[in-house]
Amino acid sequence: MTTKVDNLVVGGGIGGLATALGIAGSGHRVHLLERNADFTEIGAGLQFGPNASRALDQLGVLQDVLPSAVRPLRAVIMDAYSGAPLTVLELGDKFEQRYGYPYLVLHRHDLLEILVKHCRENDLITLETGRNVVDSEVGPDGAAVMCSDGTRYEARALVAADGLHSVLRRHVTSDTVQCSGYAAYRGTIPIEAAGWAAGSTDVILWIGPDIHLMQYPVRRSALYNQVAVFRSPRYAAGLREPDQWGRPDELDQAFAPACERVRAAVAKIDRTRYWPMFDRAPIESWAHQSLLLIGDAAHPMLQYLGQGACQALEDAVELGEQFRANRVHDNKSREAAYLGFQERRVPRASRCQTVARPWGDLWHTSDPLLIEVRNLLFAKRTQDDYAELDWLYAADAR
Repeated sequence: MTTKVDNLVVGGGIGGLATALGIAGSGHRVHLLERNADFTEIGAGLQFGPNASRALDQLGVLQDVLPSAVRPLRAVIMDAYSGAPLTVLELGDKFEQRYGYPYLVLHRHDLLEILVKHCRENDLITLETGRNVVDSEVGPDGAAVMCSDGTRYEARALVAADGLHSVLRRHVTSDTVQCSGYAAYRGTIPIEAAGWAAGSTDVILWIGPDIHLMQYPVRRSALYNQVAVFRSPRYAAGLREPDQWGRPDELDQAFAPACERVRAAVAKIDRTRYWPMFDRAPIESWAHQSLLLIGDAAHPMLQYLGQGACQALEDAVELGEQFRANRVHDNKSREAAYLGFQERRVPRASRCQTVARPWGDLWHTSDPLLIEVRNLLFAKRTQDDYAELDWLYAADAR
């Protein structure tokens, strides 16, 4: 069976659902395919800087998000070994006045539910689940995708929002994912189990040689999100199969030198699943004929800037704006929309990809001299020094 649609989005995660809202907001119909039987998100917490809060507002969902989110007053970087604070970033009134929107932390599932709700309430959006795309054809006049159940969809514009391991990216580039050699364990615990941090809204980052631990409350401070990340010696030694590295024993070994607070927190993290940390190198174009990549399908990045989902939301807003500005109705106007989208988005998302890598290296360095210089610079900055964040968060940065 073949279904013909105007605009087709493949992937029903945060980026895909937001893109559907962006396109529909421009007055165009959009059909979205999700491979799973339900809309689900892997993982727990999300950090949304003002650029993401702004994008949620432009998509019309921010007011529904705010009740379940937490507005942290500070971001604190701590030494994972000594337990000493290194620097603080104020996220309260001065921060919000500078950037126009708040810093938010929230649960991925809460955001996903809200996006699904808004999509289902929009007459221009059709959502289908259980549609696993296994093959595709892309040409200048349109594209077609084939699903594992035999269904086929043809569209004038095809948008790939199918994540890090995108099956559609091959039409644009033949590159491969790059593993950092770091693994992450993450999950939430009841806020009562968070101990000393239970009453705090702070985003806390503990850093040390080859490790870091991120902590913050979510879901109206009912849950506490934790992410423990470490460099795997086994991966570095050449053991690359999934069951050979990143296992719980390596997690415990990596955090053994940390202070008691960090060790106690890591002990409470679920050990049943870990996430190898991947990204890709930036590419100059995300489009090929009738296909456009967005989100992690276009610009997957390491998590150190907290910008993966944020940049996907920016993609969604920009694509909607380009569809509206170019009044997309044929191949020529679609091509113009893709070109305008790339001119706005590729440099910015590529910078996030590029900056994330050395920022992570700075967190994890074991070089004594670099640690001393880093900590000295951290200590000298004031809590309301936002100069290094303007490129990322300011309204005109996009």
